[in-house]
Amino acid sequence: MLISVRLSFVVLLSAVGTATIERVQYDHYKYHPLTEITSWMEQMVKDHPDVVTVVKYGKTYESRDISLLKIGLNTGKEKKAIWVECGIHAREWIAPAFCQYFVREILQTYKTDAKMEEMMKNVDFYVTPVLNIDGYIYTWENETTRLWRKNRSPGPKNCSCYGTDLNRNFDASWGTIGVSFNCCSKFYPGSKAMSELEIKAVTDFVGSRKDSFLCFLSIHSYGQMLLIPYGHPNYTAPNYDELMMVGQGATEAMWKVHQTNYTVGTPPDVLYPISGSATDWARMQGIPLTYTFELRDNGTYRFELPEDQIQPTCEEAYRGVLYIITYTHDKTFNGAVANTAVTLSGILLAAGVTGATLR
Repeated sequence: MLISVRLSFVVLLSAVGTATIERVQYDHYKYHPLTEITSWMEQMVKDHPDVVTVVKYGKTYESRDISLLKIGLNTGKEKKAIWVECGIHAREWIAPAFCQYFVREILQTYKTDAKMEEMMKNVDFYVTPVLNIDGYIYTWENETTRLWRKNRSPGPKNCSCYGTDLNRNFDASWGTIGVSFNCCSKFYPGSKAMSELEIKAVTDFVGSRKDSFLCFLSIHSYGQMLLIPYGHPNYTAPNYDELMMVGQGATEAMWKVHQTNYTVGTPPDVLYPISGSATDWARMQGIPLTYTFELRDNGTYRFELPEDQIQPTCEEAYRGVLYIITYTHDKTFNGAVANTAVTLSGILLAAGVTGATLR
């Protein structure tokens, strides 16, 4: 009987220990404050030291480090790169949640999936979970700050308002459309292009390696859209047809997960005209495939998407991102998909799809 009791106690302790481990395991289906995201990034390096490093590449206005996760297998050779950035708008909490989910998925997949392993050998992923760090922290202060969009830099002289819309501050037709020069507006683009430290960090980092980057993805909410360059209605990307083709393939892949509809197009066509955006800037640098994801939903919850929608949102968005990065990889390293894009290009040109182009 004594032996039986001891065995039962051991089993119980084991069960308690297992439950404790499960409780403290990082929950990807909850929203996390920045301190927890930072700890998670550090844990990713500890758990995957052979493929993950943290890179600090800038400072915010409030002197916080801007960091990314560099993920890829070390081959000893110069590699191509893919950029994934989340949280440029502070209130869009689902975006950082997706970046964390994306990192988890590729790290869980590459050891068992030959395709992901191949991509990890050929490409480094640069993932910024939260770009607008000051603004994101501010949204966690209380209910009155939850819907803050901009960063936290002070306005110009004689302006009592704070913040610049970071996704209007890039040097891409800056200040020409879709902005307000009222410094209190949520669409205030800053005093000049690249005026904000956060944007300077991105442009310095990506710009110094622009020939290596194959793809640039910026994750936002809401609206269920996949936006392609350009935000200005007077300009058309030189590879517009390819961007549309790949975007449509991505949205079809997303629909298959939970039957959620996403619309593909330029901002003027499916949303509203904008200038100074991250993906427009990236396309102008010569990065061929640049997309802005607007995740769930269609307006019911707007920027306050309930936590019970994090998992399905991330699952479908991951399939869309995976489609784009797989296309990008295969076009670069085996050319298998290039002919399809060329064929579609001819079809669209024959149909009269033309316009001014920017590199």
